[in-house]
Amino acid sequence: MREFFTRMSRRASIAGSRPAVTTPDGSLSYEQLLARVRAAAQWSSALPRRVGLLFGNSLDAIVADLALTFAGKELVPLPAFFSDAQLGHVIAAARLSHAVADRDLVERARRLGLLAFVPSASAMPAMWPAPDATRIIFTSGTTGHPKGVRLSSRQVLASVAALAEVTGATTDDRYLSLLPSALLLEQVAGTYLPLSVGAEICLPGGQAAHPAKAAADAAEALRPTATVLVPELLAGWLHELHKAGRRAPASLRYVAVGGAPVAPTLAAAAWSQGLPVHEGYGLSECCSVVSVNRIAGRRGGTVGRPLPNIQVAIEGGEILVRGPTVMDGYLEEPHGMDAWRTGDLGHFDPDGFLVVTGRKDNVIVTRAGRNISPEWVEDAILAEARIRRCVAVEHAGELVAVVVPREPSTGVPPAVGDLVRGAVRAMPDYAKPRRLLVVTEEELLGSKLLTANFRPRRAAIRRYVSQCEHRLSQQT
Repeated sequence: MREFFTRMSRRASIAGSRPAVTTPDGSLSYEQLLARVRAAAQWSSALPRRVGLLFGNSLDAIVADLALTFAGKELVPLPAFFSDAQLGHVIAAARLSHAVADRDLVERARRLGLLAFVPSASAMPAMWPAPDATRIIFTSGTTGHPKGVRLSSRQVLASVAALAEVTGATTDDRYLSLLPSALLLEQVAGTYLPLSVGAEICLPGGQAAHPAKAAADAAEALRPTATVLVPELLAGWLHELHKAGRRAPASLRYVAVGGAPVAPTLAAAAWSQGLPVHEGYGLSECCSVVSVNRIAGRRGGTVGRPLPNIQVAIEGGEILVRGPTVMDGYLEEPHGMDAWRTGDLGHFDPDGFLVVTGRKDNVIVTRAGRNISPEWVEDAILAEARIRRCVAVEHAGELVAVVVPREPSTGVPPAVGDLVRGAVRAMPDYAKPRRLLVVTEEELLGSKLLTANFRPRRAAIRRYVSQCEHRLSQQT
């Protein structure tokens, strides 16, 4: 990472007064940020090589990540949205003994058995940036047992450089940070990418209770040029714009959306409200981003073309990735990876745009003998802004849509049924759900049907649907 911090130091000496991070409490210039990072790095040099990070979205989270990287540590982000059981698994798997944390989270870290500290600073920072630093990213998975992905500075900087090129990032950008800082996508695209080009990071604050409303309000107030979203947050932001009768700010030039498929109808609706959506695709094992749509070459219904330093092939319908962003391997497994079989199904269109069709192990076979990727059905239904969440599963040979309405008043099954029928009207008959189960978000969470970052546990949901057969309504 020495090259990254050398560039940051050069920028601080030439244009040190430029804002690097803006928060509701004020702004920190590049000169001030670098000074804080150096001082915290010197302080952290006494910590073990492997250190956990337990933070919400904050300036301290950015400083801690940069400082530990500057010091050459091995970072293990601890997602605050993980349950204590999941964090306990991460701590045990990574053999963590120490962590740095937000003041509000330090007691939780200690309760989990860690020696936890609020980041401090050395009065006389004198160390040079380490040549390399690593991080272990624990993916939530669908089984509830997170797996540790090993990444070095090489993968992170390769991803940052490629993303800067394809998104046209410049010093004039104002990046709105909305995703949790523990997510690799936010670390790469929301911290290291903006700072690598001298852009400004905007932290809006106050996102926890109503993230979609907070995103819409923050964008209106801060006038950012770029941000990264997941589809659920995009749909919520769009819903807030519709409710308020307004469009997204004209300052936005690039909104990357990843983490899950984006329905073409949702993307089109977002564009009509001033949200310049550019769909992308990636996974932690490939340092978060594999392909993304460009400003000068976007094609709806695809996830764009692969990053310029990545090679993507389709083997037996499965997406295979090679290049400098492929992980070193999982924790406690042999180092070195030539290529990564993603487990995702896809194909290229005639112009080289990648289309992702679903997970290889998620394909549903109906009693009519039809193979259906549930993501295809879910994307269509989630394009309806009044539906917050949808999971398509098989039950008794039929396709069932498990749906969470966005507003409680929409929760009457006949009304939700009308929304679902409208959303899938253009789909072939065999891909339309035959049964419907309307649930609440609290019901899904309470029954442990979602992972810590809200991905569906499909096997558990199939079992739950069987238990709730008396609640299924017919879709015709």
